[in-house]
Amino acid sequence: MTILVAGGSGLVGSAIVRELKRLSKDVIGISSKDVDLLDRDKTFEFIKNLKPTAIIDSAAKVGGIGGNNSYPVEFLSQNLQIQSNLMDAAHAAKVSKFVFLGSSCIYPRDCAQPIKEEYLLTGELEQTNSAYAVAKIAGIELIKSYRKEYGYKWISVMPTNMYGPNDNFDLENGHVLPVLIRKFIEAKRSGSGKVTLWGSGVPLREFLHVDDFAKAVVFCMDKYDDSKQINVGSGQEVSIKDLADKISKAVGFSGEIIWDSSKPDGTMRKVLDSSKIANLGWKPLISLDQGIASTVEWYLQNK
Repeated sequence: MTILVAGGSGLVGSAIVRELKRLSKDVIGISSKDVDLLDRDKTFEFIKNLKPTAIIDSAAKVGGIGGNNSYPVEFLSQNLQIQSNLMDAAHAAKVSKFVFLGSSCIYPRDCAQPIKEEYLLTGELEQTNSAYAVAKIAGIELIKSYRKEYGYKWISVMPTNMYGPNDNFDLENGHVLPVLIRKFIEAKRSGSGKVTLWGSGVPLREFLHVDDFAKAVVFCMDKYDDSKQINVGSGQEVSIKDLADKISKAVGFSGEIIWDSSKPDGTMRKVLDSSKIANLGWKPLISLDQGIASTVEWYLQNK
């Protein structure tokens, strides 16, 4: 039984590969260096020759508020192509298991909290990343359609904000937690007495260590079989201000933090209702403080 992890060198894919190897599974992680998933013919040829029994799709063009705001065409078009090429190729090769990984940004900006799976498509999306969100919603719909038309046991898994080793620490296109780690480390290294951060610091966010998410994905492959997407979160909320304080402490930065309120905050509160996966028997194991400390350590050793 060969499991293919698309996007296997990224934050999520590399964690899933590590987890599957830990479980002694036959796993192959691929990146764009192995096959360009934007190339439909090459994707079909690759899947046909490999003949995997399962595919986990963690391949995507991703980024934070800045990247999503600046490059909406790329975030919509490329993600639509990657996921449809992979699913169509999986169908052509009769791959029995497919796990599509999405994002919590699929849910309406102003929906009730915590966010239940059934809130999908009940309101307006957050405009700063709506292009990416629409691509992911289309992926969920394609999974549903393949289940309905061909009877596949394919599923969609929606994580909250993730972080950990191999994250994208790019200051323009990274997500908030890794960007904060880099900013505070660089400020400490340069001897700068202050760090300027986007927004007000007021928004509440939920974070999940990617190793916990990898375990959840493997868990869902075995335990979950439904056309509706399933949420995976930590259930723990933290304000961006408190997150910055935790990271500055972990890094050892003792200077001033300045909040640039001219920059957008994004959604003010976002936490997933993960009771469905909890009721199936999964729970996260890594606390936010533990996860931040280990991610800071990884950055210092690898960057």
